[in-house]
Amino acid sequence: MEILNTKLSVKNITKTYGDKTVLNNVSFDLMEGEFLSILGPSGCGKTTLLRILIGLENADSGEIIKGGKDISGLASFDRGMGIVFQNYALFPNMTVLQNVQYALTLRKDTKKQAKEIALKTLEQVGLMDQINKKPHQLSGGQQQRVAIARTLAMNPDIILLDEPISALDVTNREIMKAELKSLQKKFNATMLFITHDQEEAFFLSDRIMVMSEGNIEQMATPLELYSNPANDYIKEFVVEQLDKKYQDLSRYTGRGTYEDK
Repeated sequence: MEILNTKLSVKNITKTYGDKTVLNNVSFDLMEGEFLSILGPSGCGKTTLLRILIGLENADSGEIIKGGKDISGLASFDRGMGIVFQNYALFPNMTVLQNVQYALTLRKDTKKQAKEIALKTLEQVGLMDQINKKPHQLSGGQQQRVAIARTLAMNPDIILLDEPISALDVTNREIMKAELKSLQKKFNATMLFITHDQEEAFFLSDRIMVMSEGNIEQMATPLELYSNPANDYIKEFVVEQLDKKYQDLSRYTGRGTYEDK
């Protein structure tokens, strides 16, 4: 049995806005090389948690342990994490190559090799034929791949993805789901994926953490969630929603694959 190392430990994170508790004593571990999805409806606290992890917001209490150290007080760029936003956040006046290269030029350790690293990453994500185009010349799916390439080029320890494919049309969502799985395997990346879509979480993840109103309702593999829901909320929000789309999930083995029977 493969033993995975803990990449990130989140301990007792609490966040309130006025009299509303957005995160209620949230604790979980993210394992090395894992694709972990945080699944929940709007307002459940998942995006706030992501912003706290990357350093865009501060928790009221709790710890974020990475490499044996509490990184809660560090600036975003010192945390060794990268983030991919839903809206891509590309520079409209820059080409694809310049967008991927830009952040690399700001770091002393990558400044000299910035173009070389950017080109290699763009080749790995299949965008070499688009490197001289501006974002407005690309499809939504291509723009998202540029945003992912920009993050991968920085070689972060952990990649955070904030609903990165929810703005795409159905066809491009299916393409990006397959590409995310492929890239995660190719780069052996540790990914934390935020989504409100049960299907996305189920078919992409090693484990899924289901949230509701600032609490973790259940954290398990997709099959465990489906077969052994912890409570009525998991049954209604996960199992019943998946049952509406699929008749038979009994052959599902994880990461979008099925066993032959």
